[in-house]
Amino acid sequence: MSFILCMTVLGILLMLLALTSSYLRWLPVTTSAVCLAFGVGIGPLGLDLMQLDLRTAYEWLERLTEVAVLFSLFNTGIKLRLRLNGKEWSAAYLLAGPVMLLTILGTCLAAHYLLGISWGISLLLGAMLSPTDPVLAGLVQVNNAQDFDRVRFGLSGEAGMNDGTAFPFVIFALAFLGMHDSNFDWVQGWLLRTIVWGVPVGVLIGYGLGRGVGHLMIYLRIKNSDSTCSPNDFLALALIAMAYVIAEGLGAFGFLSVFAAGLGLRQAEAQVTQSELPSEHVAKPVLGHLDSDPAHATAGTETLSDTQLAAGVMMGDMLAFGGIVERSMEVLLITLLGAALSLYWDWRAVGLGLVLFCVIRPLSVWLLISRRVLNVPQKALVSWFGIRGIGTLYYLCYALAHGLPEASIDTTIGLTLSVVALSILLHGVSIQPLLERYERSNAIKRED
Repeated sequence: MSFILCMTVLGILLMLLALTSSYLRWLPVTTSAVCLAFGVGIGPLGLDLMQLDLRTAYEWLERLTEVAVLFSLFNTGIKLRLRLNGKEWSAAYLLAGPVMLLTILGTCLAAHYLLGISWGISLLLGAMLSPTDPVLAGLVQVNNAQDFDRVRFGLSGEAGMNDGTAFPFVIFALAFLGMHDSNFDWVQGWLLRTIVWGVPVGVLIGYGLGRGVGHLMIYLRIKNSDSTCSPNDFLALALIAMAYVIAEGLGAFGFLSVFAAGLGLRQAEAQVTQSELPSEHVAKPVLGHLDSDPAHATAGTETLSDTQLAAGVMMGDMLAFGGIVERSMEVLLITLLGAALSLYWDWRAVGLGLVLFCVIRPLSVWLLISRRVLNVPQKALVSWFGIRGIGTLYYLCYALAHGLPEASIDTTIGLTLSVVALSILLHGVSIQPLLERYERSNAIKRED
């Protein structure tokens, strides 16, 4: 595609989304579903304006999906304001831990016994397809830092933490595929590098960095009377980059570190402001505060302390900036997914996807999460809303770049892309009606 054609396609898509947004909000259709259909329409099955072959495009696509997941993880982290020992975290810990492991095992068994795929590729598919996506799960995640609903909070926490569960098994599956004998001495090294070192070190680096930077920036802005004029988007970019680079440099998981950095930054804000309400909720700086003088930018916030104002503007700007980047990357990548589907669509994915969405994920949730953590309606929603998306595409590109056997490439790409597309359609159609019903039920209970 030429640059002009790319700009034309992108402009048409964005204009389409902008003009139809007021209609889509009342329909059981998500932005992702629209982008997927648009991608199919401009691909070989439609106008044939774009052809995307992952065999040749996986290198740059890996970086693109990597950036999308990083912003989404950071954005998710700064939305979660509750203390880490709060009861609302219980569902997140269970979903990202035992439920994720059982889902990987179930998907592996289904791929092997139902589709006749080798154990190595089956395990790889299980690891790639099991995590709830941090990008596409935005509709079922917390709306803001005041949203403590256990369904939303649990899914948000799972989406942020599941890299620590799924990624080690992607690495394990690739190592298993590259093994040419029955010697399993490498398993001990894998355990030490990924589970013992990679996961906890990634969390500690990110959380410590986020919390430390949060305290430092709020202190500096109060000291320098600069509560509203600093470029907070630069701070978000710097924190994401530092957490990721340091963790990766030390052999830890960078994704997990970036999520923990956002979480640490939010915990710093909560500790410094010592307020039950998130500070950006009460600050509400005027639009264009970066271009305004401090007196005008702080109009209407006279009752706030300097600490609350500095923290509120900082967190609000970061959430807005991260949200824009996250949505933009989602539009681009799902459109590319649609364009690639015609080359790699695999009908076997329908069976695998339905077993994963309707049997394996629900069964894992119902078996491992008690009613003390989630009640019956909440468990039903959580068991269904295991959305697959950009994170899975990143794992696929990572596998292509790290030794996926040539004979298995087409099968792996086809099943992965097709299951993700199926998830976008099925979950996209059902998200809004189910959430509206759930929220209406909660509203009736509160009134009673």
